[in-house]
Amino acid sequence: MVLLGSRARGRNVEQHDYFFGIAASLRDLVPRMKAFWPEAGNSLHIDGWREVTSVDGYDVTIIPRTETLMPSTRKLFFINLGGYQSGKLEEQHYTLLTVQDDRTSAMKAAKRTDFFKTNAIASIKGANTHIDEKYGIDVDEVHRIDDLLAPEETAHYQIRLTPADNSAIDEIHLGYFQLNKI
Repeated sequence: MVLLGSRARGRNVEQHDYFFGIAASLRDLVPRMKAFWPEAGNSLHIDGWREVTSVDGYDVTIIPRTETLMPSTRKLFFINLGGYQSGKLEEQHYTLLTVQDDRTSAMKAAKRTDFFKTNAIASIKGANTHIDEKYGIDVDEVHRIDDLLAPEETAHYQIRLTPADNSAIDEIHLGYFQLNKI
């Protein structure tokens, strides 16, 4: 899970997006990140990344597509929440990875976060907390990680979710990382 940034031509502020990929190293993902956001050009960089190994009490592992998965309805979801705070001329964001059975359950998990409960201004129409990019809860804005991976990755690999007794917390790496120096 990589937070990409870009000072795209014609923009006044840095833009961001999330990229998901499968590779042995961050360096191995660089060509796919460039292909993911070609209009970013040479300004494309990494603002943070996380090797996803644990979510919601599940170990997350990548296995070859040829291995058989135990039948399960559990899937890994990515949600980007947006909300507002009084006195701030900006939209606040909170990203969430969650293991759920379906999109409806993933949305319910998002609604239980402190961010969802506290980043809305009830007195202003349209300033409610929402799952980006729509106002209000919209199924289309909750993504299964499987759907965000490149076809060449899903052709060879799959995500295995295994209940864990003691899940570790994934390390989050923050900072400005130039792609040519990774």
